[in-house]
Amino acid sequence: MPLGSVLVAVAAYLLGSIPSGFLLMRIFRKQDIRTIGSGNIGATNVLRSGARGLGAATFFLDMLKGCAAVWLGAAVAPYLMAGAPVRNVEALAALCAVLGHMFPVWLGFKGGKGVATGFGVFLVAAPLAALAAISVFFVVLALRRYVSLASILGAASFPFFAWLLVKGDKPAFFLFVQAAVALMVIVKHNQNIGRLLHGTESRFGSSKRTKETA
Repeated sequence: MPLGSVLVAVAAYLLGSIPSGFLLMRIFRKQDIRTIGSGNIGATNVLRSGARGLGAATFFLDMLKGCAAVWLGAAVAPYLMAGAPVRNVEALAALCAVLGHMFPVWLGFKGGKGVATGFGVFLVAAPLAALAAISVFFVVLALRRYVSLASILGAASFPFFAWLLVKGDKPAFFLFVQAAVALMVIVKHNQNIGRLLHGTESRFGSSKRTKETA
């Protein structure tokens, strides 16, 4: 792999691996989010801990680090990866940022499920498709009140929207990453899928607490 690709991949991974929810809960509540609820460091678990403001901040920061990783990849592409399609560089940064969030080196490679960071990376790389996918998320959440189901269907819809709405060149690697990130997010929800199938998943806003939430 060329040095430029390595540098972009490592920088994007490190940006993505910043554990926003973990840090916010440590700083403002002196708690380890990994010992609360599902143990997940993502926005939903922070929200379900009772820290609504910190949950919203976690989502925003996780989204922002995804945006930053892809923006940085595109910005340095002409200098580190001259001749490479910018969309491929953005895709590489997107993939590594989401991997960083899901498997952060700082927390023993145990991270979040990638919804907010995935939204952030594609908000830069494929903005219309990302907005369409997040719209699916909110519609499903409003109708069914399952964050996990909304996340799964939003992620699944993204490659379809990207194929329809992204204009210009769509390199094979760019398309591959869209599908790969969507699949990664869905696989990360494997336990939620099991509970959805068995009717035991808790709904958003429910007072019921589950061991493993979205």
